[in-house]
Amino acid sequence: MTDKPVRQKTLLYDPSRCTGCGYCEIVCTFTHYMVVDPGKAYCHPIFEERTETFENILCQHCELPLCVTSCPSEAATKDEKTGLITINEMKCISCGTCTLTCPISHPRIEPERKSAVKCDFCDGDPQCAKFCSPRAIRVVDREEALQHLRRTYSPKETSGGKSSGRA
Repeated sequence: MTDKPVRQKTLLYDPSRCTGCGYCEIVCTFTHYMVVDPGKAYCHPIFEERTETFENILCQHCELPLCVTSCPSEAATKDEKTGLITINEMKCISCGTCTLTCPISHPRIEPERKSAVKCDFCDGDPQCAKFCSPRAIRVVDREEALQHLRRTYSPKETSGGKSSGRA
C-alpha cells in the first residue's frame, strides 16, 4: 500500500461574499482565548473604500514563507506535509522579524505570551471557515486558492492592452 500525497489545504477568502459581520473574529478569539476580543483575532475583515468590499487579513500559510526563513530562533516552522506554518512559543524571542517580513504582517507579538502568534489553522479545523455563513472564508486545496487569487487580484487587461491593475 502506498501513501497518497497529502493535498495541502489553505484558507480562501472571497471578498464578493463577505458581509463584514465579524463573526470570524468572534469565533477565532473564543476558540483561542475563550473571550470575545476582535483585537486578538487571527483574521481581520476591513472595509476597503476604494473597491467598496471587505478584505480579510488571513494567514495564507505561504508556499515560501518569509516568516519562517527570517526567524532567527527557528521558532516559525513549516510542516512540509501539510504546508501549515506554526510558531513554537518556547523558541520565540519576540523580536518581531516574522511580522516585518510577512507580506501582510500577519504574525504579531503578544506581550502576555512573550511570543509571536498567528493563525494555527485550528489544528486542521479552521473555525473561521466553519462558522462563516456566507462562505466568504473556505478551506480549499492550495492549488484552488492560487487559481482564485490569480483571477481576483491579477492586473486586468484593458481594450488598449494596458494593465488596469490595482495602484
